[in-house]
Amino acid sequence: MYHRPVYQIVSVRLKEPRRFLQVLTGPRQTGKTTLIRQAMESLIIPCHYASADEPTLQNLTWIEQQWEIGRLLTREVGNRTGALLVLDEIQKVAGWSETVKRLWDSDSVGKVPLKVALLGSAPLLIQRGLTESLAGRFEVIPVAHWSYPEMKDAFGFGPDQYVYFGGYPGAAELIDDRQRWSRYIIDSLIETTISRDILLMTRVDKPALLRRLFHLGCNYSGQILSYQKMIGQLQDAGNTTTLAHYLELLSGAGMLTGLQKLAVQRVQQRASSPKLQILNTALLSAQSNLSFDAARKDREFWGRLVESSVGAHLINSAAGKGIEVFYWRERNKEIDFVLRRNNVLVAIEVKSGVSKGNLPGMEAFGRIFKPKRKLLVGGDGILLERFLSHPVEEWLD
Repeated sequence: MYHRPVYQIVSVRLKEPRRFLQVLTGPRQTGKTTLIRQAMESLIIPCHYASADEPTLQNLTWIEQQWEIGRLLTREVGNRTGALLVLDEIQKVAGWSETVKRLWDSDSVGKVPLKVALLGSAPLLIQRGLTESLAGRFEVIPVAHWSYPEMKDAFGFGPDQYVYFGGYPGAAELIDDRQRWSRYIIDSLIETTISRDILLMTRVDKPALLRRLFHLGCNYSGQILSYQKMIGQLQDAGNTTTLAHYLELLSGAGMLTGLQKLAVQRVQQRASSPKLQILNTALLSAQSNLSFDAARKDREFWGRLVESSVGAHLINSAAGKGIEVFYWRERNKEIDFVLRRNNVLVAIEVKSGVSKGNLPGMEAFGRIFKPKRKLLVGGDGILLERFLSHPVEEWLD
């Protein structure tokens, strides 16, 4: 059985004395439920798992009922070692955070050693509940899309396969049947995430606009596009505030984000046009008309996939590590990605072919910001496979 690197973090924290709620958040099909079940098998304390991911939404009474089962297991072992309660897809219970806070605080006062792990596939909604009601009571364990080393170790992926098929473990065994793989990504991941994790859980006044924005973001992944230009492309009378909100929802669901421009003044960052970036390249490949072999022969499309795979790797690898990812552009000079941790910067340029001459964007950026490192990925720089094999923090150390 394959164990992701984050498995060790989950197992260690669940074996520690009861201090905080453990919260695992991440997109669909990243293995949160598998991780927690593997961790449960490694524990010597009684465990109870329950999921709110049902055809009809659960209510607050459901949380109380599951909590009582956890308390019962704790009493049965004499309150010595405690028990573990796991509530999956917790964000689907309206008002969940207040009820969890009340029950957690009650156990704290009564010295009930019940450990609790909450799982959710809508990180934005989970975060809202945590910050609104559970401040100081939780630790977040981000579960990001699978990295290249993980897909290589678990399924034997090569770098080109990872660039095209992305990091969805559930789809890995379908890649020899491109049509079946594509339908799985579109129906089981894209449509399910939009309809169940966004539209069903959040107020969206223009669902069709959100869907069109997602498709636009896939088509323009790796490109800088102002909100005004997006409105023109989407042929909608909406406003830029609505688009920015919908992009935030898609980002929170682990599908599509908009990178901000690195600027000296933070107000300039917020006002900048976003660089659209998919968070798993399967989302782009599955909706294209190009097979794996045809995609590799199409230099323009393959170049977009390579840059998108680097961007997705940086964003997913940076989750929960205090690392920010930006782009930079001034006039005709541009840097594909910029990493920032505190005051340390790393500039990254991506080339899918052989690099030709100097990179004026890198030179200009170096004069202005004095980055710690200037990296070229692909071409005559760092091999793509090597870059994707290293966690993002190594470039900042």
